[in-house]
Formats: sequence, C-alpha cells, structure tokens
Amino acid sequence: MSDLNFQDLSTVQSEQQSSPTTIASAATIAPTKKLTRITGTVSITTVTPPVTGYHELTFIFSSAYATAFNTGGNIHAAYTSVADRPVTLYYDTRTALYYVQTVA
Repeated sequence: MSDLNFQDLSTVQSEQQSSPTTIASAATIAPTKKLTRITGTVSITTVTPPVTGYHELTFIFSSAYATAFNTGGNIHAAYTSVADRPVTLYYDTRTALYYVQTVA
C-alpha cells in the first residue's frame, strides 16, 4: 500500500472506503485497512507497515490461541488473543516496532 491510500487507515471513513478485510494469521502479515479480522492460529511476529509514518491497526481474532503476537520481528511484546476482542497496535517510527494495547 502506498502512502496515498492513508485514508484506509483513518479513524474517520466514508462509504468510499472498502469494508474491513479478513486475513489468515502467519509469521508475517500485511494488513491494508485500519480494522482487520484475523483467522487461524499461527503466531504473528512481523506486521508489514501499510504506510511509512505513524499509524494504528486494530485486529479482531476469530479465535483465542496461545500467542497471537510473538516477539522476534517488529512486535514489541507477546500477546495471547481472546476471540472477538479488538486489539490495537501502535506503530512507533522511532523504534520501528508495534506496541500492543488490549481492550478489556
């Protein structure tokens, strides 16, 4: 995704943006929307940033599994998913890491 598509990552969108996508979990994923549903049980260690600057991504996992996010790539801390509970990641351009914030 280029930086020209930044609106797909905005918190404010119109009907001109497409609906959230669903992708399968893998060691590396490449989301293209702010909100993405994740299926599968493979631990994610790297998220390919969809734009070059600061951004936020929200994932909703379809199932709970031991380690949804694992360190070793660009994820700051490991996280165990809870089915249907949104998880927001914040990208820090200074460290090139995603920081996980859970929603209780």
